[in-house]
Amino acid sequence: MPHQLCTFHVIAELVKGILRAVASERKRLEASKPKLKRGRPSSKDKEARRLVRKGKDMQQKISDFFQYRFLFVKRRWKASDHKQCMHITRGLPHLRKLREIMDHIYKLFDRRCRTQTALDKLKKLRHWVNRFTWIGDTLKKVFSPNLEKALTFLDDKLLPATSNAVERGNRRHRKMQKSVYRVRCMACLEARIALDMIREAHAQGRDQTTQTLHAARLGYT
Repeated sequence: MPHQLCTFHVIAELVKGILRAVASERKRLEASKPKLKRGRPSSKDKEARRLVRKGKDMQQKISDFFQYRFLFVKRRWKASDHKQCMHITRGLPHLRKLREIMDHIYKLFDRRCRTQTALDKLKKLRHWVNRFTWIGDTLKKVFSPNLEKALTFLDDKLLPATSNAVERGNRRHRKMQKSVYRVRCMACLEARIALDMIREAHAQGRDQTTQTLHAARLGYT
């Protein structure tokens, strides 16, 4: 069976791209803020007071983008989340498109559809992303072949997606093995390697014993 790519790794890369696009929009707004003179503007200078109000509004929008940046990558929205996102993206339709793209990415990994259906959705999504030239390399992971390989589990109900907890357990096991072989002295390492070799040598016998026990249990039932 081919190795199943972990879907949460693929989605994590796409989430990083969306958040990077939101951060670049914050930087663009910060650079486009009106340049003001030092001090408080005169009450008679209406243009300066207008620029001050515009700068405050833009700074508030920048703060909202940072505070609610998780809304652009949240998987399931509440009614309040939708209302808040529509409020902070007012006048910025391209950021709303980013959220729509993220929704389509999540729908790719819906287990209610088959692999071919997901691949057709992916083809439309790539064509859609190509139309937005302003995205640039933000969502280049959409065109990665790993995204297609991560969709192979949709046709097999017995092949679930690898969870983050399983990956943490694997990393914990590898880290423990490193610590075991790192802090031991040479004599302990030789003994540990010898025990591992003995265990591997008796692995076939253990498998035969396990199969015999299983066969005997099935015979009694």
